[in-house]
Amino acid sequence: MKSLFDSEAHSEILDRITSLSVSSKGEWGQMEVGQMLFHCQFPLKLALGRYTMEKPSPVMKLLFKSFKKNMYNDKLWKPNSPTAKGFKVVDKKEFDPEQKNLVTLVNDFHAEKDRTSWEPHPAFGVFTHDQWGQMQYKHLDHHLRQFGV
Repeated sequence: MKSLFDSEAHSEILDRITSLSVSSKGEWGQMEVGQMLFHCQFPLKLALGRYTMEKPSPVMKLLFKSFKKNMYNDKLWKPNSPTAKGFKVVDKKEFDPEQKNLVTLVNDFHAEKDRTSWEPHPAFGVFTHDQWGQMQYKHLDHHLRQFGV
């Protein structure tokens, strides 16, 4: 699995983000491109300690843990996979500022490639450094594929 900590994967993701336009259309789901760019910021902010997600109930936490390996393995996520409540975007978002914000966060996350300690994910628990990088790549790849890039 590619990792957002790898320079090649980092460059690839940035190229794909910057190839989007305000007229890019999703091949599945309900989000417009600006909403998708905003949505993709949540996991990066969470990892960087810039977003607080409500902790799930014990039952939901158990359910999340059963899907944990799917967050960073090589298997692609299916279109229309469910979105965590705290990451849903329903309001319209402007394309240009959200694209710039996402690029900044991708760069900020990549800059942490030598970091050795990460806070546990509120829903999935502890991830290794490699798993954090793989998970971030996989989430971005999923949504960039959604929009055909």
